[in-house]
Amino acid sequence: MSSLNFMSNDIAISIKNLAKKYNDLEAVKNISFDIKQGEFFGFLGPNGAGKTTTINAITGVANFDSGKIEVFSNDVVKDYREARNFIGLAPQEFNFDPFLTVLETFIYQGGYYGIPKKLCIKRAKELMKLFGIYEKKNSNIRTLSGGFKRRLIIARALIHKPKILILDEPTAGVDVELRHHLWNLLKKLNKKGTTIFLTTHYIEEVEKLCDRVCILNKGKIIEIDDKKQLIKRLAKSQIIIELKDKLKVLPENLKKYNSKIYGKNIIFLEDKVKINGILKDIEKSNLEIADVSIESSSLEDIFIDMVKKNG
Repeated sequence: MSSLNFMSNDIAISIKNLAKKYNDLEAVKNISFDIKQGEFFGFLGPNGAGKTTTINAITGVANFDSGKIEVFSNDVVKDYREARNFIGLAPQEFNFDPFLTVLETFIYQGGYYGIPKKLCIKRAKELMKLFGIYEKKNSNIRTLSGGFKRRLIIARALIHKPKILILDEPTAGVDVELRHHLWNLLKKLNKKGTTIFLTTHYIEEVEKLCDRVCILNKGKIIEIDDKKQLIKRLAKSQIIIELKDKLKVLPENLKKYNSKIYGKNIIFLEDKVKINGILKDIEKSNLEIADVSIESSSLEDIFIDMVKKNG
């Protein structure tokens, strides 16, 4: 493993002009982005956007047609072994040997990285306790529930203490309680310095966990930014004015705003900074206000809107 490259570069993953085709389908179209060491990076996109193809290119599961990928300055093609040692991969699909026990699964995985069996067992016990699967250490994989398998697939990815953890839909199919438990574990790992690359359909997961977000659609990057900046820049506000009486026609002086009537409510699709002007105009119209509220777009609203615009 090239420790010099790791120590001298704060870019964990660098992707330049990555392109991949499957026959006539362009799965990934010339994308470029970097992930910094220690980041919790969210990779969002609808089905078929190119997320898994990108992960497969980074980890060497699939070849790519053009471009360059480096992991801590190690080329994933030329320096495959060095690059791969930095990465722990938890794929979406379970890919266990069904005839192994939980403990044997860790030992088998550790063998790929040359970890001595005694040390591998020690690390496996630590990980099993951390992920709440120690009681199942001698259980056959076939007997595990989906929730236990999901914990195991993430824990297994950490057996060689990778600097980068790549998670493809890590909480797919688990219940809410386990999802929150896994979130807390991932937060702790990230705080200890592990770079995490997350793909998920759960937008709430990205909102809770990630520092930066990349939105991919039809193989192209349509947005990439700090999560908070992205929401601040693209979020839309709506001001909801609830009146005491139902309104049939919008007063003339309110028609200059982008608004609509909904029962007793007037919904203004305007930035919240305009609220003082709106309230003054409502007062001039002799309308009595019962309540005022402001709602802003969530990351999910932004994601849906961007995918529609770039459909």
